[in-house]
Amino acid sequence: MKGKTVALTFAERIRNIVTANWQAQLNTIKVDAKGSKDDIYSSKVHYMFKKGKPYIWIREGDLHNMNIIIDERASLSVSSIIPGPLMGLLRSIRKLPARVALAGDIRPLKDDKAQIVTESLAESVMSEYETVSQASYSVSAILSSASTSSRSRSKNLQEILNESSNYNVYKFNIRSCTYIDGSGGTHDVEPEDVKASKADMLLPFSEKIIDGINQSPTRRRALIFFCFEYYNATARDALMLSIDWNGFDVLAKVPETITSSGLSQQYGWKEFRFTFTEEARDIEAFCHMLVELEEEALQSVKSYSGLG
Repeated sequence: MKGKTVALTFAERIRNIVTANWQAQLNTIKVDAKGSKDDIYSSKVHYMFKKGKPYIWIREGDLHNMNIIIDERASLSVSSIIPGPLMGLLRSIRKLPARVALAGDIRPLKDDKAQIVTESLAESVMSEYETVSQASYSVSAILSSASTSSRSRSKNLQEILNESSNYNVYKFNIRSCTYIDGSGGTHDVEPEDVKASKADMLLPFSEKIIDGINQSPTRRRALIFFCFEYYNATARDALMLSIDWNGFDVLAKVPETITSSGLSQQYGWKEFRFTFTEEARDIEAFCHMLVELEEEALQSVKSYSGLG
């Protein structure tokens, strides 16, 4: 593991969020026969992030289709993946999921371009299915631990492909890009600095990997070991918060105040960053590195306790 304090840039955080997710909140300006109004219309839409741009599928009959004809200005809000027990925890500590706010222009694609984008989506979905079907035991063990409510991105996007004739496809040209952290702080990033990977075979599985780890008592204990081994922090509990090519973030319950006798009086949730020695470009590499870290941490704890 690298230096534990290596942090992601805001551009990297934005890329990770928009690449991992498949659903966003689209906002367009309401229109009528007289033109644009001041009111904003919002609804959830499906999208794919490709070559630095979101491509959006909007169901026929949705008011967005009419609004865009008159006024192309729009904004898109994408939240980080927060599955299972993690969302309940964040709410209890009043921490919001990190999210991305994009402002720009949305334009319809002609039939031939729309077909090309939809075929690209189909290829991406098929590739994700193949990755899962060929996964090693360590990967399958994590994915199978996820709750049934945690679905892979490919399964969600498959719904679009099954009903593609009922959707219109749009390209979203980004004019401004903002990262919003869990405390509500905003950080502007140049759109050209947010680049999508050519073939990302890790982030599309974020939801199931995070939930699979958090649903496993054994793996959560390993996260506790990580906090002790790399930060000398004695945690009561820990949850995987996010994953990426470079490592992962953990939310751990650690002492906030200590009495003179050394006994903790109060515990609070704190975020810890762990960085890999090399990039994990796919799900196999990530899970392999995670398992190696678990084994190292376990051996270290045993040596401390005199069991090694």
